[in-house]
Amino acid sequence: MPHGPAEVGVGPWVGPWPTGPQYDARLLAEGDRRNVVDRYRYWTVEAIVADLDTRRHDFHVAIENWQHDFNIGTIVRTANAFLAAEVHIVGNRRWNRRGAMVTDRYQHVRHHATVADLAAHLHDRPEPVRLLGIDNLPGSEHLETMTVPRRVCFLFGQEGPGLSEGAREACDGTFSIAQFGSTRSINASAAAAIAMHSWIRAYADLGGDAAWRG
Repeated sequence: MPHGPAEVGVGPWVGPWPTGPQYDARLLAEGDRRNVVDRYRYWTVEAIVADLDTRRHDFHVAIENWQHDFNIGTIVRTANAFLAAEVHIVGNRRWNRRGAMVTDRYQHVRHHATVADLAAHLHDRPEPVRLLGIDNLPGSEHLETMTVPRRVCFLFGQEGPGLSEGAREACDGTFSIAQFGSTRSINASAAAAIAMHSWIRAYADLGGDAAWRG
C-alpha cells in the first residue's frame, strides 16, 4: 500500500521536561513540527533568533519589490539557510511571503523606500557594506573570478526587468553569473542562491557550521 509523507519534526517531549528560558512549553507538550534543525527543537522563536544573532554572517541580501515578485520569499528562505546578516526589501512594504516558508520569523528583514535609502543605510556605519547588484551590464565583474567583499550586500531586481535604473546608479558595482545556454537570464532566486553561496565558499567557517546541518 502507498504510504503518505513522513511527518516532519518530533512529537511531545517524553520524560521530565528540560529547563531553561529557551524552551516553549506548548511545543514540549504538543510536539515541534517546524522546519528547524535539531538543535532548535522545542525552542521559542525568540530564543532561536537570539542564538542565530550570535553567529550571523557579514553579507546582506536586498531585493527590489515593485511587482510583488514571488521570488522574494524564496530568496528570504535561502538567506536564512546561509545565515545572512539582514534581508532588505526595497520599494513596496508588502511582499509575497509564500516562498519564505515562515523563515522570515528567524531572519531580520528591513524595508527601504528606495535603493538610495538602502545604500545610505549600508554605507553609514563604522564598517561600511558594499552594495553590489547583479546585472549583465558592460563592465560587470564575473562572479566566478571576482573577489567577493566580506562586507557586502547583494542586490537583485525583479524577475524579467532586472535592476531598476535607480538601483544601477546606487550600486557600488555590478556582477554577472556566467551562463552557457540559450536563455537570456536565470531565475532571480537561483541567482541569489549562487551569489550567497559564493560568499559562503569564501568566508564561512565550514568546519564549525557543519554541526548545524540537519
